[in-house]
Amino acid sequence: MRPLQKFDYSRFETIPILKRLNSATRQLAELKGKAATIPNQAILINTLAIQEAKDSSEIENIITTHDELFQEDLSAKSALKPAAKEVLRYREALWEGYHSVAQSELLTNQTILQIQSTLEQNNAGFRRVPGTALKNEQTGETVYTPPQDQHEIQTFMQDLETFINDPELCSIDPLIKMALIHHRFESIHPFYDGNGRTGRIINVLYLVKENLLNIPTLYLSRYILQTKQTYYRLLQQVRTEDSWEEWIEYILTAIEQTSIHTIKTISQIKDAFQDYKLRIRAQHKFYSQDLINNLFTHPYTKIEFIQKDLKVSRITATRYLDELCTTNFLHKRKIGRTNFYINPALVPILSNPPKFQLP
Repeated sequence: MRPLQKFDYSRFETIPILKRLNSATRQLAELKGKAATIPNQAILINTLAIQEAKDSSEIENIITTHDELFQEDLSAKSALKPAAKEVLRYREALWEGYHSVAQSELLTNQTILQIQSTLEQNNAGFRRVPGTALKNEQTGETVYTPPQDQHEIQTFMQDLETFINDPELCSIDPLIKMALIHHRFESIHPFYDGNGRTGRIINVLYLVKENLLNIPTLYLSRYILQTKQTYYRLLQQVRTEDSWEEWIEYILTAIEQTSIHTIKTISQIKDAFQDYKLRIRAQHKFYSQDLINNLFTHPYTKIEFIQKDLKVSRITATRYLDELCTTNFLHKRKIGRTNFYINPALVPILSNPPKFQLP
């Protein structure tokens, strides 16, 4: 496995790659600016991360529904199905990683280990026992055998950490560098479980580290999910044919397309937010900014959330929510012993994202 810093990076200065890079960079910058127009960043942090957690887990055949995920704050966590719990751990791991990177301005192996530990709920760390192989899902045939030796895995991961964090090692554009980092991590395959999801979290955290995003809002999982066969084919072709150029074009296209659709999603959330703000203020005397923030941070809200955010009694919180139902700003739904109040303007935006214009 050749060290990444010893590549001839001039091979990536092709016209197709440079065109893709220009488009991806422009759209990513627009996404960063659009995200900054949302006054309460917690709205994007909570809502977009739910979608990413669902899509990234689905790549690994962990399937759940938006409805189950929007119920994630049930007091009785045991009421959630196992797949939903696993998906929600993805969001937890994502935010642990984000806070670590934001604080240290580094993306270290310690952070990567913590992400995987949260995902898998164990402290197994990097692989120590040989036997890991990647197989074709349909045929069961082994298509790739990652490094097996414990010392070799640790050395590769240390080299990768240095490559991620030392800007003096190479002068390539950070989006191309992200493509190299992602491929190298997936090829080292350092963990027994959780490599794919950990690798996709690393993508967005690297963009935050490079200040290309202020908060993690660009998630490639939906694009990968819709192009799954191409994704795995190109991963393998780099290993067998050294065809890096096509892989980099694929990742740059994913960044461009995902940025475009995330910008649309944020615009839809912002429009719905402003509409609710104006109409609730006109129709309800109890209007407050904290109330609107709550309704758009939680696709499903409940009495306890309103109590906490607005600092009101349970009786008052219940009255506010029920009155919002009478004017169709919310829909009330009883699940078990809990009343949930569904935001009918927000849920469709998150549950029905547009399909990508695939190559």
